[in-house]
Amino acid sequence: MEPTPQFRARAVERIADVEQAIWNACAASGGAPHNPFVDHRFLKALEESGSVGPRTGWTPAHIALETGAGAPAGFAPCYLKTHSQGEYVFDHGFADAYERAGGSYYPKLQAAVPFTPATGPRLLAAPDQRREQAQAGLAAAMLGLMRQTEASSVHVTFATEEERALLVERGFLARDDQQFHWRNDGYGSYDDFLADLASRKRKQLKRERRDAVTGGITIRRLAGRDVTEAHWDAFFDFYMDTGSRKWGRPYLNRRFFSLVGEAMPESILLVLAERDGRPIAGALNFIGGEAIYGRYWGAIEEHSFLHFEVCYHQAIEAAIERGLGRVEAGAQGEHKLARGYRPVTTRSAHAFADPGLARAVADYLARERRYVAAAQAELEAATPFRRAEAG
Repeated sequence: MEPTPQFRARAVERIADVEQAIWNACAASGGAPHNPFVDHRFLKALEESGSVGPRTGWTPAHIALETGAGAPAGFAPCYLKTHSQGEYVFDHGFADAYERAGGSYYPKLQAAVPFTPATGPRLLAAPDQRREQAQAGLAAAMLGLMRQTEASSVHVTFATEEERALLVERGFLARDDQQFHWRNDGYGSYDDFLADLASRKRKQLKRERRDAVTGGITIRRLAGRDVTEAHWDAFFDFYMDTGSRKWGRPYLNRRFFSLVGEAMPESILLVLAERDGRPIAGALNFIGGEAIYGRYWGAIEEHSFLHFEVCYHQAIEAAIERGLGRVEAGAQGEHKLARGYRPVTTRSAHAFADPGLARAVADYLARERRYVAAAQAELEAATPFRRAEAG
């Protein structure tokens, strides 16, 4: 895995073998705001809990880039995958077609944060390195690791716009997808946000929030050390219920939540719904340097509008109170549009060892990008904001 003459690269099987301060300094280089999911502590909790590892089909193969003198030059969170679960950028069709043609799609190399559809840095350049050179070295190292492990492909998912552009310049294929994010346009309160909405939409959300907390239901937001093991027990029941219904097998185990809550409490925001003092629903959010990231939701009782209140309205209020610029509410979900979340583009980059597969995928992705752009323009026109209505 020799990416360029000035760098050498190696694969790291455990993130615990990389010093936390060095990894996190690379993740924050270039003035990037804190992203909790590429934080060494988050990735370590995934590995130490057993949520990630060979048994789950996510074998860590993090790339460590070093200078010729052996100094750290950068890192990339990478995994060798034996399936396509837990990625949220779907390539099952590519895998099926390649297997039918006689190829072996797995293993593949995934540069990503497992189970986390949130945009963030994937090419973590050391602060004392020329950024683009180190990122180019990491891109070359990914291709080298693909060849070394006889993987079919490299998938850099939920990359930043800057990173995707660099990867495309180096032969990767561009893929676009869509999420819904709420944007803080300088609001001082939730009512300020409501004032930006068309009158009918504003009344609808007020009624929705009022109806969500009937029948003895109350909402609490817990942050940091206020989240106890009893809270994690309750939330894990919610998570398991949703995961079992949506995915068949939830990705995270109970130990992960204790580990991540202990390791990085400043990044935790848990919203709990209680009825007569008993937790009945909850949403786990992570707090970054400029955003709140909604990640997991679950409930053991069904109540009208409770999902929207716990997941979306509470996150908006929390972002306004904390002066954060946006809320990212995870993958998919056009129902978020009516709650003031706007369509945004997410970006990935892909490379394939087989030139024939690369050509076929390139053709498909060109058509898919056109579709995503058209869909986004249509959805943007349907936002509930007064200025959109007036336009």
